[in-house]
Amino acid sequence: MDFETRYARWTQQADLPAELQADLAKQKDDAALREDAFAVPLSFGTAGMRGVFGAGINRMNIYTVAQATAGLARYMTELGQETMDRGVAISFDSRHNSELFAHVSAAVLGAAGIKSYVFDALRPVPELSFAVRYLHAFAGIMITASHNPKEYDGYKLYGEDGGQLPPDASDRITEYVRNVDDIFSIPQANESEMRMSGLMTLIGEDVDSAYLDAVAGVTIDSELVHRVGKTMKLVYTPLHGTGKIPVMRALQAAGFANFSMVKKQAIYDPEFITVKHPNPEFKEAFDLSIALGKQQGADLLIATDPDADRLGAAVRTGDEYHLLTGNQIASLLLNYILHASKKAGKLPQNAAVVKSFVSTELADRICADYGVKMITVETGFKFIGDAIAHFEQSGEHTFMFGFEESYGYLIKPFVRDKDAVQSTLLLAEVAAYYSERGMTLADALEELYKRYGYFDESTTALEFTGITGPKKMAGLMHAFREQAPADFAGTAIVRSEDYLSGVAKTSAGTEQLTLPKADVLKYYLSDGTWIAIRPSGTEPKVKFYIGVSADAADVAAKKLADYHTALSAFADSVEE
Repeated sequence: MDFETRYARWTQQADLPAELQADLAKQKDDAALREDAFAVPLSFGTAGMRGVFGAGINRMNIYTVAQATAGLARYMTELGQETMDRGVAISFDSRHNSELFAHVSAAVLGAAGIKSYVFDALRPVPELSFAVRYLHAFAGIMITASHNPKEYDGYKLYGEDGGQLPPDASDRITEYVRNVDDIFSIPQANESEMRMSGLMTLIGEDVDSAYLDAVAGVTIDSELVHRVGKTMKLVYTPLHGTGKIPVMRALQAAGFANFSMVKKQAIYDPEFITVKHPNPEFKEAFDLSIALGKQQGADLLIATDPDADRLGAAVRTGDEYHLLTGNQIASLLLNYILHASKKAGKLPQNAAVVKSFVSTELADRICADYGVKMITVETGFKFIGDAIAHFEQSGEHTFMFGFEESYGYLIKPFVRDKDAVQSTLLLAEVAAYYSERGMTLADALEELYKRYGYFDESTTALEFTGITGPKKMAGLMHAFREQAPADFAGTAIVRSEDYLSGVAKTSAGTEQLTLPKADVLKYYLSDGTWIAIRPSGTEPKVKFYIGVSADAADVAAKKLADYHTALSAFADSVEE
């Protein structure tokens, strides 16, 4: 069926919601827009799906959400009644239609005889992950577009371990999703009848209390927190999202009585009216926090994204505030975890840390200093979750910390995804530790650099929007492989790794890689620099990562700038 036929079919649906009818009207005189909306279905993979609201099979709407849930329902039904009875936990964020999509998902599951546990109001990603484990559910659905702009929403699937689905399960569900014949006639149960029969259960404070009890265990030195937390000035913003209540309760319970919340951004606003991108990686997300911080003389500003799985921070340096990178935040958290645990006599001999392979090598230096094993995995927090599961089954290691450079951290494994609630609590403790020493987190970072070397990293991206985006992204990756560089900025490449072929090349020959196959290239240069290239799993972007180190900050910064210029020039040449 071509996109025009699909478009015509949608226009013939008499009971289409008014907002979708309005979107179809906008597409009427724009063939390119119709093609983008109807030519190919919304991508569905290991991270679920994400897209803009609107009419079409390449859009987020009640029909594509029902289709995705029908695929999950068929998968669970084929696994048998026990799986169906365990059910699915469902949560949602503050975006337009998120709550509606959550209840549509429950109705589709109910029509298939599958139990659902639906939060009574918005809750963050980490609590959904926790709920799957706490309720012994078979799966979880999180309706969220994370830190994307207001036009987006998304549908994330979680497995029974509370982590994102493994590839084999995701592939089977994807197949079932694509085999749904008519997305307009997917059965949905009546919600009142589901509630009465027990097929749908509302959850809330019962799970909140259990989750926050677990979060309280993140604090390492409670005496320190009680000494310093009552006076330390901290500013927090949930960026109009789900972090507001759990972060506030966690900080108050721990003893951080002097924190302030950015009131305008503590409103659940799907328009994200105070910020263009509700993304704690961006400085603009901190504009209101910085103003409040200056007014109150706060040492630390913390922001969580709308689904509260990512955390960003800014620290006071003189009269201004400096944003920390995800790698810098992770390094500060890691160093404190190992230091405080060792001081308390609680650092296990088999301690291990897990990071993605595009994250800072400063963490490797810190781990080596404490005699802790560093394990590197493919990008995607599900791989960190897989490592934790392996530790628990084998007893080989004790998990201490996991992180990705993209502002995602996990301290305690009662959750199996990024957890900004845990991270906020611990980062506040880290700030309290250095405050008692008369230092800010900027001073703490400088102390780490002087001890281990100056590490600097950057992540940039080329965006490929529209229906031709995936093809262009694939073409760019293919071009990098076919026109492989010999050097960057005059510095020789001494090792190249292609995770799609599973082969690493050096001057001595080739070897097989042990990480899972993925569309990723990584280069190691003769001066210790590394460069990685990969398509994003959730956005139409090809990402470029660079990591450098040096004996001085200015030298590291210059190296990073030089390699960024060289990489951009090479990318431009192969893209042409």
